[in-house]
Amino acid sequence: MGRRQPAVEDMVKMAPRIKDVRKKRVLLTGSAGYIGTVMTAMLKEGSYFVVGLDNEWFGANTLFDLSENNIPDRNMRKDIRNVSIEDLQGIDAVIHLAGLSNDPLGEINPALTDEINYKATVRLAELSKRAGVKRFVFASSCSIYGISASDKPIDESGRLNPLTAYARAKVDAENGIAALADNGFHPVFMRNATVYGLSPRLRLDLVVNNLSAWAYVTGEIAIMSDGTPWRPIVHIRDFCAASIAALEAPIDNIHCEVFNVGTDGSNYQVKDIAMVIKEFVPKAEIKILNRTGPDERTYKVDFSKIKNRLPEFKPKWSLTQGVEELLGAYREHSLTKDGFDSDKYFRIRTIRSLIEAGTINTELLPTEAAK
Repeated sequence: MGRRQPAVEDMVKMAPRIKDVRKKRVLLTGSAGYIGTVMTAMLKEGSYFVVGLDNEWFGANTLFDLSENNIPDRNMRKDIRNVSIEDLQGIDAVIHLAGLSNDPLGEINPALTDEINYKATVRLAELSKRAGVKRFVFASSCSIYGISASDKPIDESGRLNPLTAYARAKVDAENGIAALADNGFHPVFMRNATVYGLSPRLRLDLVVNNLSAWAYVTGEIAIMSDGTPWRPIVHIRDFCAASIAALEAPIDNIHCEVFNVGTDGSNYQVKDIAMVIKEFVPKAEIKILNRTGPDERTYKVDFSKIKNRLPEFKPKWSLTQGVEELLGAYREHSLTKDGFDSDKYFRIRTIRSLIEAGTINTELLPTEAAK
């Protein structure tokens, strides 16, 4: 007698045992940028299918070549202001990095910063919700704390004091996205400390990257302020790991929650960052230039919530490790002072050069000649 074929009801019982091999599809905006290229690699290492969305303004801003892992499984070259609901079909989660990326860049045109970093961000969240996307991870910023009146580290319930167009747009975006939250749409807000560390799309307009590069190419560590402002910092891979942890945590742990993203002991005065760099470049002279600029933040941040509520986040990097990695990469890839002085590693310089070249217009959109 032959082996009995399973009945339909038997197959139904067996179905839960069959592992779903479909990869979760993550839309990563800003996928071609400083953080995005590292986030792409880490998502792919975690077996996610990465759909990248980026206008690719900074495609030439590389310290070294991208590997296959740094490139999304599928790419869309598009400005976030032009995203359609069709772009979000089949997407399980969004990690939203794209936007004007720091305070000085945001001050070029505050109205544009509002349009891109606030209005386009909320619109992306609205489209995501309509398309059935469940999780929306928003890269906010600790810069929204501005200047703290207290020496006590600020937690997520602390007073917001946004000083710039960039910071104000982050606050408005958080509020606009939070208003969309419901039983089917689960946003989470990652207020990252100042990011540092190695990426193929290097940025040298970030404090640790900048000071270490200047020490390497000139033998000086030039501090523009008096060195006393406090900065919370986080390594780029730790920030990416925190965002991925937010994708994987139980819904109740992340639904409409705000997390300061950093680690214990990662609040530094700028002069103390300089001293860590000097350990690796001992002949470098620290120079306090005592000049003010558009970025006058000073605050300490409390990171206990992410440690307690998002235990899936396992930070691995210290400032010492990050500086050592950066200096090693500067040597390996022959960073020069001419390279440092060029436009390619500074976002605001790149944008200005693209406008001057006619590649993008003053609305930061591609010109007809560039299409």
